[in-house]
Amino acid sequence: MTELNGYLHAVEAELRDILTPCEDQVAPLYQMMQYHLGWLNQHFEPDNGSGGKRLRPAMCLLACEAVGGDWRSALPVACAIELIHNFSLLHDDIEDDSATRRHRTTVWALWGIAQGINTGDAMWAISRLAVFRLRRHGFPPETILRVSELLDRSCLELCTGQYLDIDFERQDGVSLATYKRMILGKTAALLSGALGAGAIVGGANDATVRAYQEFGRELGLAFQITDDILGIWGDPQVTGKSAASDILTKKKTLPVLYAFQWENEQGYTDLERIYSQPTIASEDIPTVLNLLDRAGALEYAKSQAAEHQARTLAHLDATQITNPAQDKLRELALSIVDRSH
Repeated sequence: MTELNGYLHAVEAELRDILTPCEDQVAPLYQMMQYHLGWLNQHFEPDNGSGGKRLRPAMCLLACEAVGGDWRSALPVACAIELIHNFSLLHDDIEDDSATRRHRTTVWALWGIAQGINTGDAMWAISRLAVFRLRRHGFPPETILRVSELLDRSCLELCTGQYLDIDFERQDGVSLATYKRMILGKTAALLSGALGAGAIVGGANDATVRAYQEFGRELGLAFQITDDILGIWGDPQVTGKSAASDILTKKKTLPVLYAFQWENEQGYTDLERIYSQPTIASEDIPTVLNLLDRAGALEYAKSQAAEHQARTLAHLDATQITNPAQDKLRELALSIVDRSH
């Protein structure tokens, strides 16, 4: 990511300009957004909290540059994508009853659910307005509308994925196919939109835009599956989460769903019996890990992540573009599956 510092600093500067309060009376609304992004502490004083990796805006800018555009002209779109991502996190924290994110207290936990919802709503509205800053770079209305439609569709897909994820909590049986549909929306849609929008702003033809969208979609799947692996087998010192955190919260992630399917085919019910309990105790974790190992769940998840990564690179190669920005996209895609947090 150090090679991307120039892009990321530009994104940060544009975001700060976009999130400047419009009047003193409503400044706290913007300051809650700035708190969420790590710029302020809970007293609205300057802070250096983590605001995330800014992976999506970076990829948007790289796609624009790779197809021959000026990446700086895509900054409004890159920031819109980052704001869409963060509006969804503000609401996600409420939906998941999460009191912390990135080692800080969440917005709703500090200022209440009502303000948490409204802050997320406002950030979503600002994300849509950010796209219209493309006018400052001389883009015609047709291009701006095309980008706006793509991001709105991506946002709707994101919400669709979140619906399925929430719905999974009340379902006893979730198929692997249904799970894949969920992460296509929740994780892959916005990455796909980010890359497609960057390519549009960069002036790419329709076939190239589609290739970048497919690149982002497959990358999103690989990204989420890798997250699923780390949520069970990741090093707590690196991930910042407790060991096997996804087991304790009974999350229906790819390795667990695969193990359920494997046990069902073999006529076993050991894992189902543990997961049917109201809660999973920490002393149950070794048993669950052994059952996942018996089913070959880790190997399956790794093979799926590698398969989607290979498809990711195939879509990138289909563009037949060779330049430093394209190389950076490839390096980022390769690092997704190999990351440790």
